[in-house]
Amino acid sequence: MNYNFVSIEGNIGSGKTSLAKKITNDFNAEIILEAFANNPFLPKFYQEPEKYAFSLELFFMAERYSQLKDKWSDNIFHSIKVSDYFFMKSKIFAQNNLNPDELSLFNKLFEIMMASLPKPDLLIYLYADTARLQQNIKIRNRDFEKNISNDYLERIQAAYLDYLHKQKQIPVLILDVGDSDFVKDISTYNKIKDLLKNKYRIGVTNEKLD
Repeated sequence: MNYNFVSIEGNIGSGKTSLAKKITNDFNAEIILEAFANNPFLPKFYQEPEKYAFSLELFFMAERYSQLKDKWSDNIFHSIKVSDYFFMKSKIFAQNNLNPDELSLFNKLFEIMMASLPKPDLLIYLYADTARLQQNIKIRNRDFEKNISNDYLERIQAAYLDYLHKQKQIPVLILDVGDSDFVKDISTYNKIKDLLKNKYRIGVTNEKLD
């Protein structure tokens, strides 16, 4: 692989953690997984989003920052690091979930934190349409995700894609997973591994897997 720090992003249910784990195993990397289950506001947010959005996003941002700062190591046996999120995720979700006053305060804190964090050498974005995302969400059967609307998923997807195409700092590889299954289909996953051997320019590169 040509990258020392790879972040994997995507909408809810796109397969970020599954891909991060497979890449980590195959490249003897150090994995950084988002501890979403530790967020006490997550189930409450899906029940009362306006009431709990600010607490939810602050908790997530603090947890992500702590992981990337405190758990970042120079382990000589794991020179490659793979995370199943990019810190910018905090801002993207906050823009969607917070009111203007909350977002203003959130962004001030975000910019302070973001300035001191390492940027990925490559950001992989897993693109799947809303129907596929809902299918994956249903399969993993998390109680607090059962009522996620198509509209919410579409707004998050649009925010991600808008950011990715406008940013000018890191290479982004958008993988259109379509109807493919990189977990069960070894040939699809091998294609992803082959793509990781390439060097990508800053900006967006699109690849379709099926």
